[in-house]
Amino acid sequence: MKHKITTLLLLVTACLSLGTLAFAQDEKPNFQAMLQLIDERSNFSDDLAMNLTINSTDPDDGDTTTQFQMFRRDADDMFLLLIQRPETQLGQGYLRVDESLWFYDPESRQFNFTSLSESFQGSDARNSDWEASSLAEDYKVVSSVEGKLGKFDVWELELEALHDEVTYPFLKMSVTKDNNLVLKSQEYSLTKRLLRTSYYPSYAKAGDNFIADKIIFVDELVENKKTTVDFSDLSISPIPDNVFTKAYVERVNR
Repeated sequence: MKHKITTLLLLVTACLSLGTLAFAQDEKPNFQAMLQLIDERSNFSDDLAMNLTINSTDPDDGDTTTQFQMFRRDADDMFLLLIQRPETQLGQGYLRVDESLWFYDPESRQFNFTSLSESFQGSDARNSDWEASSLAEDYKVVSSVEGKLGKFDVWELELEALHDEVTYPFLKMSVTKDNNLVLKSQEYSLTKRLLRTSYYPSYAKAGDNFIADKIIFVDELVENKKTTVDFSDLSISPIPDNVFTKAYVERVNR
């Protein structure tokens, strides 16, 4: 039976219990524990499947739309993306398995190794945006201040990478104080040049888990360039093991 997933709009967000992260108003929380909580609530013990639509606006290349199916198994750090549209890219796929990311081209019938840090189909999204969250493992919080983002009370956090395998060495994040949802993330290079700003205006809730069902990526290097990602038809029903294999990707493209 397909599990029910409800959409949570931030404009009408209800306060959630934070368990061990509860703290008095004059105290600061344990921010590493906060990152761990964000990871735990973003990652699924069940399998996850959904459809995604990416609308990109580029001042040079114009507007493009890409639709694809996504299958994710966070417990094994695996995902599969299968492009459905445009027709010229039908059947192209990205398979993350055994700590490697492969791009499949149905015309050449070849799998080519690619990087999580690379741009996804020329958009402002990165391949790493589709994998499970690992903030607590990848970053440490080096500063924190209270702030406001729109009508929301937030913690403004500065994060520094703990290793060089991340896409962005430095992050600045706005996290809601009442329920620890990430509303905004600014991503920086090693020289601390702002590369991209990501907005998370709404979330979908499945049990105790949350996933942004809309993301807006703004390119900070190219004026008026941005990418909007909309998620739909989310399901946490079991996915067959063979879906996360090269053989499956080849078979569905025949």
